[in-house]
Amino acid sequence: MDRRQLLIGGTALAMLTAGLAQSKTRRKPNFIVIYCDDLGYGDIGPTGGRDIPTPNLDRMAREGITLTDYYAPANLCTPSRAGFLTGRYPIRAGMSDVLLAAHTKVMPTSEVTIPKALGVDYASALIGKWHLGHSGPDWAPTSYGFDYFYGLPYSHDIAPLQVYEFDKTGQQGMWEPDYPLLQQTFYAKAERFIEGQKNKPFFLTLALSSPHLPNYSAPGFENKSARAGAYGDSVMEIDSLVGRLMDKLKALGIDQDTLLIFTSDNGPWFEGSTGGLRQRKGGGGYDGGYRVPFIARWPGQVPANVRSDAVTMGIDLLPTFCSLSGIPVPAGLELDGKDISDVLLRGGATPHGELILFQSEEVVAIRTQRWKYVRADLYMNHLFLVDGRGYPQLYDMSQAGEEYSVASLHPEVVRAMQQRLSLADAHFAQLRTKEGPIERQLQNPPRRNVPDQWRPD
Repeated sequence: MDRRQLLIGGTALAMLTAGLAQSKTRRKPNFIVIYCDDLGYGDIGPTGGRDIPTPNLDRMAREGITLTDYYAPANLCTPSRAGFLTGRYPIRAGMSDVLLAAHTKVMPTSEVTIPKALGVDYASALIGKWHLGHSGPDWAPTSYGFDYFYGLPYSHDIAPLQVYEFDKTGQQGMWEPDYPLLQQTFYAKAERFIEGQKNKPFFLTLALSSPHLPNYSAPGFENKSARAGAYGDSVMEIDSLVGRLMDKLKALGIDQDTLLIFTSDNGPWFEGSTGGLRQRKGGGGYDGGYRVPFIARWPGQVPANVRSDAVTMGIDLLPTFCSLSGIPVPAGLELDGKDISDVLLRGGATPHGELILFQSEEVVAIRTQRWKYVRADLYMNHLFLVDGRGYPQLYDMSQAGEEYSVASLHPEVVRAMQQRLSLADAHFAQLRTKEGPIERQLQNPPRRNVPDQWRPD
């Protein structure tokens, strides 16, 4: 073989090797999101919990990245799920409040959801809790881009309640729920879906209806938690399912092709731990209702045992999944979420200049990487406008708990954050469908003694 043939052969081999490497990198990843219901920031080990053992989530965190400053899209169930699936603040979809059994409202089917954005390249399923409407012929997730749905129309404390199954051809069944076995059944359905799609990219939302009250645990998990009662039993059951799922992905040989995310729709309700964060589920703009656990694992792609304080939100998942799969975001789609693949894969900085926090349809807080400005607080079950009363609520988020306002130390930051909030408020005002308590208070402001420093101009 002469030198020319050797060079040609070497070039061909290099091209083949590069082609194989390129084809491998081009393989679209699987996406699995475990979306818990009312799980608090302090309920699991990776975000500081100490009362409930969560060895599998601890393992997931060691093998992936924990986002310590991740925010749910809302502080309540329905709007949070709308924001997660659409990549937009929930007010854009008209889904700012919790839906109950008697409500006829549904999320508009015109909304572009994650499975719609990923398109035909991906198989998709939502297994577990839906909670985006249960009225009319097109309420099921299969009308919103999912290929398959098995689960509940809303939370398992709402009656009447049935378990539904849908595929693209329509409803396949309806059953009375076996409450203690709900989470196990959801997991079994999820596992079956994964097994059926292991040779094709898929997007799976495993929307567990636990640990939302009342707590039901499968046999083997009852009275297992020594310190947190039935709630702790539910969290321990969830933890076991996470471990089983990680093992299943490895057994199928697809764990290195799968981005697995664990998070919650909002903070804890009557039970559960916020981990020292202020307020709880539904609690205005404070972190206890909004800030929730977030762990991402993707062997070989997401660095192991990393913690990041980059400010992120559930609305970021749609653009991130599009980016990681090489699928363009649908043209003309107005997103609020940002691509956080650099945060997940390289521990990069937040792409957000700010996050906007709502209570129903009203803007109640603005969060930047360092600062939080809170406009209103819940007081005696009333959304209480703090603005204009002489004690503006500015928090340095490098300090935990939102306990002491540092407004007097940083008046220039207060003014900048107030300006951000005013712009956000004006931007979303056109989407409001009702007069809220903040708007009513602004129309009839109470007379208060206000320090000169904070008097309106």
